[in-house]
Amino acid sequence: MYSFKNDYSEGAHPRLLKALSETNFEQVDGYGEDLYTQKAVQLLKQTIGRDDIDIHLLSGGTQTNLTAISAFLRPHEAIIAANTGHILVHETGAIEATGHKIISVEVGDGKLNSLHIKSVLDLHTDEHMVKPKLVYISNPTEIGSIYSKKELEEISVCCHENNLFLYIDGARLGSALCSDENDLELSALADLADAFYIGGTKNGALLGEALVICRESLKEDFRFHMKQKGAMLAKGKVLGIQFLELFKDDLYFDMAGHANTMAGLLRDEITKAGFNFLVHSPSNQIFPILPDRIISELQKNYAFYVWSKVDPDHSAVRLVTSWATKEEKVLAFIKDLNGAL
Repeated sequence: MYSFKNDYSEGAHPRLLKALSETNFEQVDGYGEDLYTQKAVQLLKQTIGRDDIDIHLLSGGTQTNLTAISAFLRPHEAIIAANTGHILVHETGAIEATGHKIISVEVGDGKLNSLHIKSVLDLHTDEHMVKPKLVYISNPTEIGSIYSKKELEEISVCCHENNLFLYIDGARLGSALCSDENDLELSALADLADAFYIGGTKNGALLGEALVICRESLKEDFRFHMKQKGAMLAKGKVLGIQFLELFKDDLYFDMAGHANTMAGLLRDEITKAGFNFLVHSPSNQIFPILPDRIISELQKNYAFYVWSKVDPDHSAVRLVTSWATKEEKVLAFIKDLNGAL
């Protein structure tokens, strides 16, 4: 059984394990105050091209989202998110549990735009309702679509004009930045967003996300928020060592590029077999629509999610590739697909 369920089934890239092993017996300060974390933060600042940003390393995506969003907002303030947004659908109400409502907006391709945002603002007009304050997007989106630079610029302008924070979930940011259709540089995110994070867990790290806070007013006391939310890892060097290894050269982008290449191979061959897709997703997640009988046959040898029912006889499935996906496994999947036609 080979899994296309997610991009964190495997452990970590061997280089990261080697770096962790080589430093295993070193005694260092805890809670992110070790030399490795400090070096990783400086390296990330150089990579982004900004020295006036704060960077914090946290263990996972949900933890990062709930810690950051709850820190940024006052009790009566709310979040605007797409109806497919990760914080709305797949985080077990973590954001709501911190006391902040998520305002859901129906979208067709997983992406918010300025008109969506303005429609929410038009409806929330006084103190009898929650106050929209933060716009949440992810890049790629939960269904694999990516934002163009123009789209992000329009959202950023809308947020600034309406005194909203723009927060970007970057759990799979590497995949978005390495997509063949991407026209956005990592450095641009620091100019467009008030905060975003660079995901490691879903791109070759054992665990870890790098939260980048760009707006000055959001930086104060953030480590207090981390500690209160259980997000301050005692063995912080485990995160620092990994991000130092990921960004000392192009390893982070090489791994994301490989995941995209494997997804592209799947996409091309499934298209050749005559099947359509639920959504255009030029990242490492694809959503082909297949006959249910073929899905049942493929599930004998492959693990993947059945995403949604399309009609009585067809469903959309989600196939996810990773930094470690082997080309021969992709080709075997295509062979089995064609054999089930």
